[in-house]
Amino acid sequence: MITVDKKDGHKVKISHVIQETTNRQLDLYIFVPGELGLNANIISEDDFYHNAILGKRTYYSDVNHLPLVHSRLASRGKLSIEQYRLSLSLYAYQYSLALEKTTQQLLEDKQERTLEEVEEVAQLAVRILKRLRRNVPSDKKLHKYYENIDNYLSWFTEQRCLSLIAHLPRGNDYSEIKALLLTICEKESQHRLENKYNSPKATQDQTRMSNKMRLLRRLIEYPVTMKEKTIELGKNTRKIVTGFAAGFVMIFVTLMLIKARGVLGDITASFILVLSFIYAAREVFKDDLKTMLWRWVRKGKPKWRKQFSDANSNRLIGRQLEWLEYVSYSKLDDEIKQVRKHKVSQREETILHYKSTTRMSTTKFLTGYEQTRESIMLDLRMITKLMEKGSQKIYQLKDGQVSKESVEKRHLINLITRETDEDKTVRIRRWKIIMNRSKIVDIEPIT
Repeated sequence: MITVDKKDGHKVKISHVIQETTNRQLDLYIFVPGELGLNANIISEDDFYHNAILGKRTYYSDVNHLPLVHSRLASRGKLSIEQYRLSLSLYAYQYSLALEKTTQQLLEDKQERTLEEVEEVAQLAVRILKRLRRNVPSDKKLHKYYENIDNYLSWFTEQRCLSLIAHLPRGNDYSEIKALLLTICEKESQHRLENKYNSPKATQDQTRMSNKMRLLRRLIEYPVTMKEKTIELGKNTRKIVTGFAAGFVMIFVTLMLIKARGVLGDITASFILVLSFIYAAREVFKDDLKTMLWRWVRKGKPKWRKQFSDANSNRLIGRQLEWLEYVSYSKLDDEIKQVRKHKVSQREETILHYKSTTRMSTTKFLTGYEQTRESIMLDLRMITKLMEKGSQKIYQLKDGQVSKESVEKRHLINLITRETDEDKTVRIRRWKIIMNRSKIVDIEPIT
């Protein structure tokens, strides 16, 4: 199942878990309003791919107790340091993602938020941290990994609880849950002080503390994040096409030179003038022919290939082919057209289609992990540059008086996702991305 969340600025995070199946195809259709004038001449496919699409793939497991089992095995000397580090990092990474997503939903759904939901999240976070702290390794080599992870999760839990407190309504109904959250924050702060995780200077300087925790987050993500190597496809084909186009044009240039020499005779001013026109035509037609041949040869073929390798063993564990192109509405599949619900106003939309096919070798994963989680960060800043600045004036009539109000200019971008599993199971969903020039205002799933 795909989830789409807004991040800071103009970033959209698209995440999905690849189950035990080894093959998966993902299609993203981005519908940009025609009034923005987006086309391949303004933003090419290559520029959009390299600047607006950033992918990351990590190990994933829905067996929550597995890292704790590994922790106990490591404490008994039955698990290597790298396996312990990976399993504990995976545990911390998945807890951080879950807590971040859950608290974000509680903050966004202010009208639907209930006391029971907030209390459940708080108590669950406390139980997970207690479960982690039951198995503190005695080995110094293992303890340094545990210390970094416990330090970060304690600070991160406190930050998410404080964010909930800051946005709780002011009223007696929320006094109990506020007291619970404050108690959790105080206990976590005291826990870090008792274990001397951070120096007094770092504790007093919030900027320094934030930067340290950001580094710890990267250290947690490193062992569970697969290394990626992106290879641009078609380089040799481009050389062949360039050579063929140049040779093909030169045949006609040579024939025209021979004919011009036969008609004009010796080298004269007329012959030199004709010669210059022939060479000018060669340069024009050579580039056009090369472009036409290149598009014909590469049509429908992948443009990039990614190779995934384990961060610990460096073993190759998967490959991914990627496409990105501008498409017209008439060339879309019927199922995508049905989801988009085509109207007259949508005929001018510019459509970007991103496609990836992934094949993973689950047998090369760490024992116990047969799934991966792909996160695609879609940065729409390039599109916002096409939006107009400023706002527009709206007039309203209320109680016999006319009022004037400034309304910001917003644009609606539709995103359609399609997952296709190895067994041909297809899941299609649509999201509305509402954004202005400065940020993404909201992301609304369409059922």
